[in-house]
Amino acid sequence: MSETETAATVNPTLTQTVGTDTKLKEWLVNYVGQQQDEEDKSGDVTVEMIVDAVSREFPEFLMAVAEENWVRGYYQAMVDVEEGTKAIREAVHNRGREQEATTEADTTGTDTTSESESE
Repeated sequence: MSETETAATVNPTLTQTVGTDTKLKEWLVNYVGQQQDEEDKSGDVTVEMIVDAVSREFPEFLMAVAEENWVRGYYQAMVDVEEGTKAIREAVHNRGREQEATTEADTTGTDTTSESESE
């Protein structure tokens, strides 16, 4: 994978160090920090480390969050498709009306330019 592809697919939030500004974060950071390998003694706990620990030890929680996110994303995609389809239909309908007006003006010899266009 190229650097560009990697940059586009890596979530930068996962590499962020987690602070301990709430009691839950403090507990979670300490818990995950104690689970770290002896090799990594930096003391920093990242979001990715917490996700990994939660996925191993409380997968039901992570699955509930992931499923909810998927459902919301799928629903939003359907809304976007519906709105896009509606916009395309309106554009096609309006284009047809413009073409009819142009054709009608051509056959009647009527000038369809507005005063502001002719100035």
